[in-house]
This record gives sequence, structure tokens and C-alpha cells, in this order.
Amino acid sequence: MRKIGLNEVEDIALGASLLGAGGGGDPYYGKLMAIGAIKECGPVDLVDPEEVPDDAILLPIAMMGAPTVLCEKGTGGNEYQVIYEMVSQYLGKPIYAVMPMEAGGVNSMLPIAAAARLGLPMVDCDGMGRAFPELQMVTFTIGGVKATPMALTDEKGNSAIFNTITNKWTEELARAVTMSCGGSVTVGLYVMTGAVMKAFGVKNIVTRSEMLGRAIRCVKDQDSLPPEEAFLRSCEGYRLFRGKIVDVLRETNGAFNLGRILLEGIGGCRGQTAEVSFQNENLAAVVNGEIKATVPDLICLVDTETFTPVTTEALKYGKRVLVVGLKCCEMWRSERGLELVGPRYFGVDTDYIPLEERAKGGNGYV
Repeated sequence: MRKIGLNEVEDIALGASLLGAGGGGDPYYGKLMAIGAIKECGPVDLVDPEEVPDDAILLPIAMMGAPTVLCEKGTGGNEYQVIYEMVSQYLGKPIYAVMPMEAGGVNSMLPIAAAARLGLPMVDCDGMGRAFPELQMVTFTIGGVKATPMALTDEKGNSAIFNTITNKWTEELARAVTMSCGGSVTVGLYVMTGAVMKAFGVKNIVTRSEMLGRAIRCVKDQDSLPPEEAFLRSCEGYRLFRGKIVDVLRETNGAFNLGRILLEGIGGCRGQTAEVSFQNENLAAVVNGEIKATVPDLICLVDTETFTPVTTEALKYGKRVLVVGLKCCEMWRSERGLELVGPRYFGVDTDYIPLEERAKGGNGYV
């Protein structure tokens, strides 16, 4: 067990924005919430997954909806207490700790704020190892864990508890309520025991986010490698493309941010073109008509000078970015994992081929 204070939050937020694969929302807003909660309530205890008792009850907390809406609409401040009381009363059992459900973007920060305000520890584990747009897209679904009972509340005080027959039904019904509540809500879902978390969770993901954030922040402080090479080594990334954004097509539909970006090559990629499509998160990277990476592997855009991740909300004409691929959690590469989050689920007309095979020869791993 160790403490998460203000310095740790900064690095976790930066690393989580990379693991968001373009989506999950800009962690800046969530970071402000986490910082405010820590200043008011003190640092948060981060618990190693193996330290959690097998029979302990864990409550993942997240936001649901379009991240752009959350940044504009905000939260009311009492949502975590409402979620905690709804779930603990429904179960008739005390909650041992909270945990993130996804590592990327704003949902990496909200559990920190919740833990501080509720006076509970947070477990160093999540259910994605990245960000995904739909709530059934977690490793716990692979393990047969139910998303319900799922508690939902908005900033106005509206609240509901769902009990559904499948996790996909949870997504469908909760998405409809989310739209009625203005496009973003706070949820508690996949309530589980410590034993289930150990069996199907992506462990030590908060620590990984912090290490990635620290590496990005310090990448220019080292002398042994050029900054881009140092960045790729620190995140075990694959260089897919370097280019300038020349067009952004974006819309908000059904509480999702949808679209694609077009890039023209710069530097070593001059004369080439690339396209990245997204649904909250980046789905596929195509270079000169050839697919270089697809979900569930992570496709991340970072600033070519600072290596700060660029979310889909921040995409704009003229921005110079490095397109980087990161390998996903191994569970996503299983048959069941690909049914949930493979390229065809998102309408990308290709079978999944691991990133390290697609990127072979040319823009490879550094």
C-alpha cells in the first residue's frame, strides 16, 4: 500500500491520457476533481491487488457518456456518496475499496476523487488496461461477471439502479438514461469480490499510468537517446506515422464521439498519407491504404515535440502528431475478447492481426 498525493495525480493523469488511446475524455477535468478531493480530504491509499482480501467488496466508479459533454456539463460533487449508498444498501454489505474500470482518460481520475471523498482505499487494477467506449467492454465480461447491480446518478440528483440480463443490455439501457440526463452521468458497476478482481482484472494499471506519465514528463531530460526514441522505448511503442493533421471529421451521436482524421506525412513520412478513425477511442490506423493497427491494440496520437497525448477532442487542423501503437492486454486477444472489442465489432472490415505483426518491417518497435 502506498499514498497517492498531488504529485502522483499529475503523472497518473498524463500516463492515463496515453492509455486512453485518444478517448476516455481529457483527464485534465478529472485531474482537477482528484486534486480538489485530495486537498480537501487528504491522500488516497493505493492498494496492491494481491493485498485485497478475497471476500472484500470492490466498487468500480466511472463516468458514462460523451467525454466532451462531461467537460462542459461538469458534476455536482455529491455523486460518489450517492453511488456508494445505493450499492452498499442494495448489497447489504460494506464496501472495502473503490477501483477504476478503465485506465484511460477522465475515468482514471474519478476513482481517485471518489476514494478521497469516501475515505476508502483504491485498488491498483482496472478492467481494460486502456479505454473503450461501451460498458460491457471489460475483461470482467470475459470472465462472466455481471455489470449489475449498476448504480447511476447525474449532477441534478436523478438516480437509478439497473439489474439486467446481460452486460450488453446494461449498456443499452444505461446509455438511454445517460442521454436523457444530458449525455454524461456517474456510475458504479461490476461490483465484485477481491477474488474476482484478482482473476480477471488488469493489475497494477495505476502504477503503469504513473510510470508512463513520469517518462513523458522527463523524456527531454535524458541525453542517451533522441527524445522520440526515448519516448517509444519508455512506452514500448511502435512508430506508425508522423504527420500533420489536414482534416478532422467529427460528430457526437448516441453519447459517442465519432469521426476520423486525415494526415499528411512530415519528416521521414513526407509524401505519405494516413487516416485514423475513432469512436471515442481510436479504432484503426491506415497508412498509404494499408492497415497498420486496429483495436483492441492501442492507437495513440502524441505531440511531436512534447509527446503529450492528443485526445480526439483536441484534434485540429495543422497539429503535428506522432501516431503510436501500444500492445493491448493479452485477454483482449482471446476469442471472447475479440468478440467484445475486435475491429469488426466497430465496423472495421478486417480480422484482428496483432500490432507487432502489422507493424513489422519499416515503422517498427523501438
